[in-house]
Amino acid sequence: MRTVLAIALVASAAAAQPLKEAIRARIGDFPGTVSLYAKNLDTGATIGIRETDPVLTASTIKLAIMAAVFDAVARGQAKWTDPLTVTAAEKVSGSGVIGTEISNGVQLPLRDVVHLMIVLSDNTATNMILERFGADMVNAYLDRIGIKTTRSLRKIRGDGSDLKAPAGWSAAGRLPENQKYGIGVSTPRDMVALLERAERGELVSAGASHEMIAVLKRCQDLTGVRRHLMNMPVAHKTGALDRLRSESAIVYSPGGRIAMSITVKGIPEIDWSPDNPGCLMIADLAKILVDGLAKR
Repeated sequence: MRTVLAIALVASAAAAQPLKEAIRARIGDFPGTVSLYAKNLDTGATIGIRETDPVLTASTIKLAIMAAVFDAVARGQAKWTDPLTVTAAEKVSGSGVIGTEISNGVQLPLRDVVHLMIVLSDNTATNMILERFGADMVNAYLDRIGIKTTRSLRKIRGDGSDLKAPAGWSAAGRLPENQKYGIGVSTPRDMVALLERAERGELVSAGASHEMIAVLKRCQDLTGVRRHLMNMPVAHKTGALDRLRSESAIVYSPGGRIAMSITVKGIPEIDWSPDNPGCLMIADLAKILVDGLAKR
């Protein structure tokens, strides 16, 4: 039995070597840092680079926030029809439409606010949800499902001239060592674990998992994972900061369901165009991962 296992491990390592080389070649002399983890959910094949090191989540933390809200609804602590009120206090700039297009005082059902948080990465929607439930609630849910290194830290401050003072801190967010992470901290392995549980129907419930995946498939950002994979369904959530791009996704490829999380930080220049070097890096690495982890 040990001999068979040893042969299997050697074969697996040999098969992974070309993939590792392709990843290293693409990263090349990029001046920043790339962290990633990917897993073929059908074969179990994996690959990682700094996959357990903490990274800034940017808006990918909204995946964990969404899961916690689904859990709260399942527990009877909220209803999808509960109204959330748009207020000036929660409005911030950046991605989304509520902050710029929806009047103060308008009430939106919880379900719609969650959808806007994911599909358009709406920052004001995120703040409205964290005002209703609290970042500590998100972290308590993550603790219950055994994910300890992903934390929701605070609300979003916005950007530009309307930058708000930090608010909505969780207990984890108040820790000095977490101040550098902004709205959230996670690891590539954690983000893939969340996606895998959702895909397997194990995040909150089978029905909730199915609905979360459906929402993630409607994410409208095409600059990263989906750029070279338009012919495949993708469930994903992106994140962006001045010098960081991040994305967590499941690619439904002919070679298997490939779950991945990629973070590119230390991007040399601030560039909010679709061709930001971080977006291009994520797009290329996603294609390499899908090809390299596909079942043969």
